[in-house]
Amino acid sequence: MGFTINDKVTWVGKIDWELRNFHGYEYSVDRGSSYNSYLIRDEKTVLIDTVWKPFAKEFVENLKKEVDLNEIDYIVMNHGEIDHSGALPELMQEIPDTPIYCTANGIKSIKGHFHEDWNFIPVKTGDTLNIGQNDLVFVEARMLHWPDSMFTYMTNDNILFSNDAFGQHYASEYMYNDLVDPDELYSEAMKYYANILNPFSRLVTRKIEEVVKLDIPIDMICPSHGIIWRKDPLQIVEQYMKWAQDYQEDQITIIYDTMWDGTRRMAEALAEGIKEADDRVNIKLFNTSKTDKNNVITEIFKSKAVLLGSPTVNGSILTSMAAIADLASGLKFKNKKGAAFGTYGWSGESIKILTQHLEDAGFEVVNQGIRELWNPDESALDRCREFGRKFVQEL
Repeated sequence: MGFTINDKVTWVGKIDWELRNFHGYEYSVDRGSSYNSYLIRDEKTVLIDTVWKPFAKEFVENLKKEVDLNEIDYIVMNHGEIDHSGALPELMQEIPDTPIYCTANGIKSIKGHFHEDWNFIPVKTGDTLNIGQNDLVFVEARMLHWPDSMFTYMTNDNILFSNDAFGQHYASEYMYNDLVDPDELYSEAMKYYANILNPFSRLVTRKIEEVVKLDIPIDMICPSHGIIWRKDPLQIVEQYMKWAQDYQEDQITIIYDTMWDGTRRMAEALAEGIKEADDRVNIKLFNTSKTDKNNVITEIFKSKAVLLGSPTVNGSILTSMAAIADLASGLKFKNKKGAAFGTYGWSGESIKILTQHLEDAGFEVVNQGIRELWNPDESALDRCREFGRKFVQEL
């Protein structure tokens, strides 16, 4: 069932406690999520977004308990991706002629998914829709994170319906930022940004600056996933501005996979050397075959430098490292440095391959890496410790 946000806005979405994977299996979800849909009742009645397809029938039945569907004057689709639009076919069977307001790209996206020619009304930045005491103002947010994305701003009540921006995959019955654990909230918000929005950081900055220039008061930010920001809502906007500025913390992350523990032992020796050179820097180690890939990506996002390690296998690297390297390349991290390491038996191509991955991902490669034969002995581990010390100096 829904809950009241204020005298005009009701949340009518779905909390998905069981969700563990998103975007297929590309994004891991540790704390569930929500699909936030909002019902506005002014002189006109407006529905903003729907829910993911598996919950379509449940969504429509619950919506009927909130409002006579025939009283819905307009539907606003901020984004056409299935987790937002999935209940449209079920809903439009009930109210087939209801106008759907979205961007021109949104029309293409929704038609591409559902192959229906509903009553689409294209909008662009600055267009408004009067609904009585309030206007809805539309702001295109292209590539945040799809070409069709947009924000909808509700005047007088000063609510920004921000779609995928400022959201998190986080299930909670509390639903407001001042009621949930702030550490959990920001952890999920950062993971969401690092794994989904980071490639579009330059656009994030420009869009936030554009919204700031509109000089509109924002008393609440209602995203399409996770928690609603009602206490100091602009805190997440300020955080996005920080994250979009080639974010890094004083952290070095060592990421590796290993066959017979040789590369793992190298990783630990590298960490010892880094610690000896700088005992203030935060050092984290992750075995990519045992650690969730999206959590590793989040740690890369936080890092000023990374070390990638793999033994040479079939003239290449282990598959879990190849996957992480490919993900990092697509996420277009900036202002980060790196180098490679690993063991080998006879050919030793992994260092060159990992170094190339770092370069392709936009990292500044500080040296040509280090490799050790077979299972490193103590002298080899000493070389790794020295490499770690020098790596800190090269940063």
